[in-house]
Amino acid sequence: MCRRLVAVALGAGLLVPATVAPSALSAQVEINARDAQIRFGGRLHSQFATSSADGGKVTDFFTRRARLTIDVRVTPLLDARVQPDFGGGKLDLKDAYFRLNFDRAFRLSMGQFKRAFDIFQLDSSTDIVVVERTGRIDGVDGCAGPGGVCTLSRFTEKLGYSDRDIGVRVDGSLGERVSYMATLTNGTGTSGADENSVKSVAARLSLGLTDEITLSGNVSTHDYLDGKTQTAAAYGMDLEIGGFRSDTHLQLGFVSGKNWLIERSRRGVPRFLTWQGIASHYVALEEYRLVGIEPLARVSWGDPDRGAPADTGMVVTPGLFLYVKGKNRIGVNLDIYDHGPDSMQYSFKLQTYLYY
Repeated sequence: MCRRLVAVALGAGLLVPATVAPSALSAQVEINARDAQIRFGGRLHSQFATSSADGGKVTDFFTRRARLTIDVRVTPLLDARVQPDFGGGKLDLKDAYFRLNFDRAFRLSMGQFKRAFDIFQLDSSTDIVVVERTGRIDGVDGCAGPGGVCTLSRFTEKLGYSDRDIGVRVDGSLGERVSYMATLTNGTGTSGADENSVKSVAARLSLGLTDEITLSGNVSTHDYLDGKTQTAAAYGMDLEIGGFRSDTHLQLGFVSGKNWLIERSRRGVPRFLTWQGIASHYVALEEYRLVGIEPLARVSWGDPDRGAPADTGMVVTPGLFLYVKGKNRIGVNLDIYDHGPDSMQYSFKLQTYLYY
């Protein structure tokens, strides 16, 4: 079904010049189909990565993301999105939802979307200034439970507290300072089939302290099978100062919860703790070929089991982005992972970002 959808979308795109106003060709392509207006866009992220880890790929070129975004607008009440992805050499489906915009304070969506949890996952890959949210280093698999490196996004993704899932979402803004989001989902991610009848819940509440500072709290539960259905929970807070491509931007967050991927002990399900900070500074340029430059730094620390000694890890990421126009850019990161004595690993990443 997904392959047919993509083929139809691409075919429609080839026929666009005959049905689209010339002014639309300079931006995203728009066509009319039955009772809907359809807008095509997408992104292409190509990456080169290295790894110092034994067993990791010393060098690697690959397509990180190749997405076609299909936005559908039927009326001001109803819109939708379908977003197939060809990254990593396979066909996958990212966002795919039907949304009713009842009011600025209440929107209802059904389908596949990101769960209402931490800010680092909710931000689009077209905006974020770290090449890999998880700090992935090929060949490193030492973080107890989720594997990989011990970073905030690695915990929330692999433990099922964040990232995409299938279900129902409500969100909205209450006045100028308060916004909310809540999701009720299968808990199995984008696989489509639920494992049981229990659902996972996530909720997020944000308060704008000023025009530039936002404080948010979030909670997420994840249902999983361990002989019988179990439920784990995680809690977090994050603070954002500034915004993307606008002078200084700072994001701070921490999350704590149950690391249910570790075998249960006498103490019950082990608890993890993680925090992360990402800071960047965008400088607009007057040069013709580049419109901006943005140095950045990330520090992400994680403890997979609060009751176990000497198992923490930290990723430090210096980096730089060069902007050609808008979200079209080139970024470099150096992920440095420290997981105890004599266990430091490195990964240099260069990624190109095409946004259309």
